Amino acid sequence: MEIVLFAVLGVLAVAAGVAVFRVDSMARATVALLLSFVFVAGELLLLDLDYLGVLTVLMMTMEMAIMAVFMIMFMMNPAGLEPMEMVHNKRGALAIAAAVFAGLTAAALLVPWPAAYGPRAADPTRQLGEAVMGGHMLVMMVVGVALFATMIGATVLATARGRYGDAATPTHPTGHGGHGESHGGHGGHGHGGGHGTSHGGHGGDSG
Repeated sequence: MEIVLFAVLGVLAVAAGVAVFRVDSMARATVALLLSFVFVAGELLLLDLDYLGVLTVLMMTMEMAIMAVFMIMFMMNPAGLEPMEMVHNKRGALAIAAAVFAGLTAAALLVPWPAAYGPRAADPTRQLGEAVMGGHMLVMMVVGVALFATMIGATVLATARGRYGDAATPTHPTGHGGHGESHGGHGGHGHGGGHGTSHGGHGGDSG
């Protein structure tokens, strides 16, 4: 049963990965990529790699959230939902992808991996965490909280100003501004220039 489920998850992961390059928007590509990693995480859980499986889900979820924030802030179309060309230089991209896939497959099948030695740890998750983090667990926890706070702040800034930033601020129509300037100019000429000229002319006639 586990072998069948593993095979199904593998097929779904590959299908979601292909969908990343087949859909026509950044938002849909992000969701497809997230699904692909979730299926891979399910395979890790089937292999009793609980820590790596849960970590994959958590990291990819946060990464996709960060991508969504940047799409809201910087994409020209609303959150990357409008159709757009997702792949450029298709022939070159296909050649590079095929070469990388072939290289990784050959490495997985042909490299003489070392055989396992020693007894299996009672808690592989704890052993892996200590091997990866060592004495820096507190630092990683603080950095994680800081990154999460940064994401929340970026989201608030993006939603408060909108996609177009200051350009979305409403401005007065040109007619109102022109009317104000015209009124000011009229007042200056009527009360200052006109009145002074009249007095000057009157004084000259009297003299």
